Amino acid sequence: MAASRIVIENCAIATVDANDTEYASGYVVVADNLIESVGAGSAPAGLENVVRRVDATGHLLTPGLVNTHHHFYQWITRGLATDHNLFNWLVALYPIWARIDEPMVRAAARGSLAMMARGGVTTAVDHHYVYPRGSGDLTGAIIGAASETGVRFTLARGSMDRGQSDGGLPPDFAVESLEDALAATEATVDAYHDASFDAMTQIAVAPCSPFSVSTELMRQGAELARRKGVRLHTHGSETVEEEQFCKELFGMGPTDYFESTGWLGADVWMAHCVHMNDSDIAAFARTGTGVAHCPSSNARLAAGIARVPDMLKAGVPVGLGVDGTASNESGELHTELRNALLINRLGAHRESALNARQALRLGTYGGAQVLGRADRIGSVETGKLADLVLWKLDTLAHSAIADPVVALVFGAAAPVTLSLVNGRTVVEDNHLTTVDEDAIARSTRTEAQRLARIAAAG
Repeated sequence: MAASRIVIENCAIATVDANDTEYASGYVVVADNLIESVGAGSAPAGLENVVRRVDATGHLLTPGLVNTHHHFYQWITRGLATDHNLFNWLVALYPIWARIDEPMVRAAARGSLAMMARGGVTTAVDHHYVYPRGSGDLTGAIIGAASETGVRFTLARGSMDRGQSDGGLPPDFAVESLEDALAATEATVDAYHDASFDAMTQIAVAPCSPFSVSTELMRQGAELARRKGVRLHTHGSETVEEEQFCKELFGMGPTDYFESTGWLGADVWMAHCVHMNDSDIAAFARTGTGVAHCPSSNARLAAGIARVPDMLKAGVPVGLGVDGTASNESGELHTELRNALLINRLGAHRESALNARQALRLGTYGGAQVLGRADRIGSVETGKLADLVLWKLDTLAHSAIADPVVALVFGAAAPVTLSLVNGRTVVEDNHLTTVDEDAIARSTRTEAQRLARIAAAG
């Protein structure tokens, strides 16, 4: 059967390939779910079975954004504990999160995904680790929401087995036993992980963090992931308090602790990595361990400034993450492009820390790297999957900025005229085509109110 083709032309293109190839005016041809060709000027003549032709004058085409760290369930607890550091924020919110159930998680996942997709995200990760007893099928709710929205998705199946009675922060009824966590994680991999080239759903093994997880869960989780051939994800080196906790409990800092439990490697990525010394960065570079940089959340929780320029210079794979919307109320990734650039310029490297093209690379190819999918997504190249975003830059918001990449990264959030995921339209003229945004807003509001009432009742 002949391939159906979409032709996008007359736009600026930032391919984010190895050479940072750009075209002031170019075209992309999509055949079914793959990029068939990309180049300068007009699309080739005589193409067959063209089902759509887009005149993209005034636009910039980029790879779809890749969000490497998120907590979807937090959508229904936005705007709380706004003046807390990480540990105090967790203490304030865990008693509320411990009361989530399947309808709440479904609504929150739909809200999180819709906000990201509308803002140019084509691949997303949800690190979900709160599984209260009797809460229903939370995994099915999250994966169902991602499928409905049409975003390429990785569920980082999280877990916690260190409750308050064992010195952890979450209530005991919100954590799992070691055995249950491992069994549920393996069952999730078996049921949902797709290893194919164009997979829409993948699973990672993702115990929450050193201060909510036993050493045995970390160690056996790593063994499970490698036995199943899936990736590993957790939080690491987010705050000074975490470093102190690890030294007091394990007699070593977070990076050494992760290495001792099998948690450094090219199949691992960590969220945050704010407090990394030279030795830590060298260990990540040596092992190929990736980082999900979450600048807005790190600022919101006063965690600090991650040493992203030093990581990149050392060869550490780095992508961007929204983090949960209880610590990043905007919930979309364009903010992270801009804040990664701006916040890192407050650090030691000042104005030479990052530029616009490095920020765009973090949000596209860098994210694909840390998810182990850089051969498939993250750049606009022939043979890669058609995950593409067309940004409208000819309005007042970006007028008089000649460089389209600078306009996208430094400027206000650009409207998304078209977003394709796997060759399928997900956003058209700045509106989702796959789901009803107004209905999602109503359901998330209802579930947030219900959660608040349940939490208040104790």
